[in-house]
Amino acid sequence: MDYKTQNKEYETAIQTLLRGQSWNERADAARQLGKFQDARATNILARALNSEKDEIVINQIIEAMGKIKDAKATMLIIDFLKKELELPEEKQNKNRLFLIIESLMKIGDKRALEHLGVLFNSCYTDIRELTEQAFQCIDPNWKENLKNIKNNK
Repeated sequence: MDYKTQNKEYETAIQTLLRGQSWNERADAARQLGKFQDARATNILARALNSEKDEIVINQIIEAMGKIKDAKATMLIIDFLKKELELPEEKQNKNRLFLIIESLMKIGDKRALEHLGVLFNSCYTDIRELTEQAFQCIDPNWKENLKNIKNNK
């Protein structure tokens, strides 16, 4: 695909994400923006994330941000993690938690570690295991660093 065609598809995806009538159109547009892996889309995805009401579209936006790997998205995703963790564990959207962890892992921003640490106490083994994988991916020396922090206190 040449640059001109790709740019046109990119622009169409942005317009659909922001103005699409159905949740399905907006979710597909978010997926497509993630596939482009273009950091220019981060601000548009952030804007859509802040105004979107549909849960599926929100999940697709979070996933797209992870595919783009722009550290500017880290704190936006963490805000959704915080909202999810405010709910009782049995009411938390487990699928969203997986998407959040995976997206933060792909982005690789160490600011996420502090917020992901709460998930080590999850009742769900798969959430705890994915959280450990995220820590290992983001900071391979995280266990040593944590020991050093505890020893310095």
